[in-house]
Amino acid sequence: MTVLTAGFCMAAQTEQTGEAMESNGYVVGIDPGHQGSWVDMSDTEPDGPGSENYKAKSSTGTQGSYTGVPEYELNLQISLALREELVSRGYGVIMTREDNDTAISNSERALKVAQEGGDIYVRIHANGSEDSSVNGALGMCPSQANPYVPHLYEDSYRLSECILNAYCDEAGFANLGIQYYDNMSGINWSQVPVTILEMGFMTNESDDYAMQDPTVQQLMVIGIADGIDQYFGL
Repeated sequence: MTVLTAGFCMAAQTEQTGEAMESNGYVVGIDPGHQGSWVDMSDTEPDGPGSENYKAKSSTGTQGSYTGVPEYELNLQISLALREELVSRGYGVIMTREDNDTAISNSERALKVAQEGGDIYVRIHANGSEDSSVNGALGMCPSQANPYVPHLYEDSYRLSECILNAYCDEAGFANLGIQYYDNMSGINWSQVPVTILEMGFMTNESDDYAMQDPTVQQLMVIGIADGIDQYFGL
């Protein structure tokens, strides 16, 4: 049984059968970040409701420096496996995209999750750096000073913390902690607690190969799902 104390997540001890369970009453929005490089998302949109600052609707993302795998492919692969895992635990799941051809902006993704009844919004990404030695996973969420969704800060931080800690514990990635971002439209347009999980650095040899290892991928998915369980106290 998971216990939440002062915003911190204790380890969940649950037995997973792999079979679909009766609904647990929660709905998770999953966003596989980016989309195929051939999808033109260069048109702009406000970076938050009422903002006069505009940015591209979405971007292609990074790519594995050693495996050559595009980030959008990795994000979708993990997200589809995560959907299967969550359904087996009794969750309802909303996917913002199910292929690499979908043209949907960051604000549209966030609004879709809320409109379809999502309780939380989990954005799946992978990282990149000019320094190939940088490795590890991190979480992103809005700060208390976010001009659009400051009311989501507390729950978004707790969601980020639960997922990141469980993910790193299960899959063995270095834990780089939680970072605040108030300039991301996918966060600023969210209407429910939101987190971005940067699963690892595709520019780091160890992380890049690990994120393509089927055995590690299973652990990545289990870790994310365990963190979601912990957030809901399941």
